[in-house]
Amino acid sequence: MTNGEQPPTILCVSTYVKGEAFMREAARLGCRVFLLTLDKHRAAEWPRDVLAEIFTMPEGLATSQVINTVCYLARSRRIDRIVALDEFDMETVAALREHMRIPGMGLSTTLFFRDKLAMRTQAQAAGIRVPEFTAVLNYDDLRYWMSRVPAPWLLKPRTEASAIGIRKIHEPDELWRALDELGDRQSHFLLERFVRGVIFHVDGIVDNRQTLLAAVHQYGQPPMQVMHEGGVFTTRTVERGSPASEALTAMHQRLMVGMGMVRGVTHVEFIRGLADNEFYFLEAAARVGGAFIAEVVEHSYGINPWAEWARIEVANLRGERYQLAPTRNDYAGSVLCLARVAEPDLSRYDAPEVVYRMKKHHHAGLIVCSPDAKRVEGLLDDYSRRFAQDFIAVLPAPDKPTA
Repeated sequence: MTNGEQPPTILCVSTYVKGEAFMREAARLGCRVFLLTLDKHRAAEWPRDVLAEIFTMPEGLATSQVINTVCYLARSRRIDRIVALDEFDMETVAALREHMRIPGMGLSTTLFFRDKLAMRTQAQAAGIRVPEFTAVLNYDDLRYWMSRVPAPWLLKPRTEASAIGIRKIHEPDELWRALDELGDRQSHFLLERFVRGVIFHVDGIVDNRQTLLAAVHQYGQPPMQVMHEGGVFTTRTVERGSPASEALTAMHQRLMVGMGMVRGVTHVEFIRGLADNEFYFLEAAARVGGAFIAEVVEHSYGINPWAEWARIEVANLRGERYQLAPTRNDYAGSVLCLARVAEPDLSRYDAPEVVYRMKKHHHAGLIVCSPDAKRVEGLLDDYSRRFAQDFIAVLPAPDKPTA
């Protein structure tokens, strides 16, 4: 315990409704857990039975205002650690840690996991292959870059998550028009060569700068394609010991060292180019993967990334050594899409391997699990085709995150 017999305290900050397993595990381990969220999420389904207090704030506060809010709370409540449950809160929480001198990832390291330009530069410095890219700053540099890198290109926001805000550019005039639209915001973008290929994600658990778990998975359609063109999202565990699994595990460790990751969870995406069969780094986040990826990892490896993240934080807070919970070697995969009806009927998807059915309005989704990787792959192929016939709805890609 810190400060006599008082239990250690963790302040969770989240502008989206997520992270229940983190909060429950931290409370189970004896911490007092506070939550700071938005006014609009006041009535959301938070794990109120384990939270010491819930505080809310208006949407759109400046970082300085959030700092003032938390420091006001700290006058009567000791705060030992602060955790951002959502990616879009990471920079604010890093600023809070630095202002309050609370241990954890600071602003400089946080940018390696938020700013796509910073993370590419750092990955390249760590010796990891990255698609050719350039900052959107000097126009002569942009002209030269486009003259030597064949189109198409991707114009990417530097600090959005997933495929939000990405534009595919086919020729220089199209870029100049896009930059005119962006105006003063254009420096917050980068330009990158489009690589056609298969996308993988590595969901990692890191402590003391070492990757203790690298759960390697492969998407079906690229998330950018699903978001912009519609379709069914799938992901599945890659066969353990396969060349892809071994290569990506090693790349993840090298990347974490290069980015200065000390402890926590990661969601890192790579693409294997169809033209050369080589792996390229796409992006890294110091968070639990979305789109029910945490549940896929839990069913295939037997551990919940949210809960392990809480165990890492609490162990560090108490000066103890964290030990990864025992894992298992099953294979899992998910299939997910927007649905035309509010409550899709999944009863006809009745394979014995179905272990989880999503309950979310206007979404159809399930998880399958088996000791056999090929069985999981076959079920996902079948179910994704059937989802496209039975449920799928297509909406325009969002230009900003939605809760």
